[in-house]
Amino acid sequence: MATNAEPTTIGELRQSGYKVVPVREEMRNNLVRHMQQSDAMFAGIVGFEETVIPQLENATLAGQDLILLGERGQAKTRLLRSLVSLLDERIPAVAGCEINDNPFDPICRACRDQVTDLGDNTPISWIERDSRYSEKLATPDISIADLIGEVDPIKVAEGRYLADELAIHYGLVPRTNRGIFAINELPDLAERIQVGLFNLMEERDVQIKGYRVRLPLDIVLVATANPEDYTNRGRIITPLKDRYGAQIRTHYPRTIEHEMDIMEQERARFPNEGSVQVPDYMREVIAELTALARRSSDINQRSGVSVRVSIANYETLISNALRRSIRLGEDTVSPRVTDLPFLVASFSGKVELETFEEGREARIMEDLAKRAVLNVFNRRFNPDDLEELVYHFEGGAAVEASSTLPSAHYAALAELIPSLKEAVDALGGGDSQETAASGVEFVLEGLHLNRRLNCDRTDSGLRYGARG
Repeated sequence: MATNAEPTTIGELRQSGYKVVPVREEMRNNLVRHMQQSDAMFAGIVGFEETVIPQLENATLAGQDLILLGERGQAKTRLLRSLVSLLDERIPAVAGCEINDNPFDPICRACRDQVTDLGDNTPISWIERDSRYSEKLATPDISIADLIGEVDPIKVAEGRYLADELAIHYGLVPRTNRGIFAINELPDLAERIQVGLFNLMEERDVQIKGYRVRLPLDIVLVATANPEDYTNRGRIITPLKDRYGAQIRTHYPRTIEHEMDIMEQERARFPNEGSVQVPDYMREVIAELTALARRSSDINQRSGVSVRVSIANYETLISNALRRSIRLGEDTVSPRVTDLPFLVASFSGKVELETFEEGREARIMEDLAKRAVLNVFNRRFNPDDLEELVYHFEGGAAVEASSTLPSAHYAALAELIPSLKEAVDALGGGDSQETAASGVEFVLEGLHLNRRLNCDRTDSGLRYGARG
């Protein structure tokens, strides 16, 4: 409830007719409302509309704790954070309470004592939805005190007994009462900590320092894990798996179009980056490169090839084109094929190779880039239809290409070779000299990879000519 005159005491809240509902019911009600109104939920999530999201909705409608299984870079954490949108904008709690107590039914000793003393005059505060989500990355050094709580030695030194509930310093989970608590990479928790979650998930009991404190927490527990670790042979204990109501498998984008949408959505943008025109085929090359990496026998597929590889490669491609435009004083930023070798900086370190060898990542990336260009080119052209252009080179003509050459060089070249200009125009590259330059390089490299042209490396770049 959020009005211009929000209640400030329990008495005023009671008179307003406000009803406190459990967090699972709250999320379920808001999900139903979103679905009835066809509101867009889970903003920024691409490619899960028919797979993951329906399962996520089912788990929410069932009021279940859930775990997302998937390799790195599959938007697991973003999905969990998006669950916040299913919480009410603001909810009331006893003012100053460490665990966001329900004003009508407080569970901590301090709040119960306060309500007994003040009754309806007990002050309340309003909590924003973002403050009701907590997240912890599982690491081996996490303790029960971090998650559940610990006896506070300072409070004991002030005269409280060890068995006094008021001597407890609550951990992250109780402090997220009436909200959502997420654990990233759950199997990385030590087994003794996983055991400590049993009662919390099933009976909502909290046990600290050998004595039992009954805290019926109102909380939704969610987690993420890598499938390789989330097995009986991995680092997860079976009884903990049994306590999660829903186990949902995420996945990488299943289409090139989804991968490109994510790249465009997530790439870094800056106010002074100028006019960026990335041809569709260059964007597709980056997405195709990642798709090929996910099928490559040279790359460890158990660890996965994250979508972050595509995003970082896309940013690097644009950045190298921007660097060229700044040095040459060009108005439009348009990436080319000769910018692809610079992706090694963003590709390296993001994939795990099956065998280690110095410089191997660069060679694998170069091979994947060539195969990606070939695949994308062949989806747009039939090499047999470009025989007139190939014939032009058989007369001894040669073309230089480099990431440092000005765009005007390529635009003039296209004007001199009608068959080349026709191919570039078919790509939609006639809007500017920069996009024309991208088109020229793409066509020449595609013909080379189809074994219709020869390509030699020179000190300044590449030299395309007739096959010997």
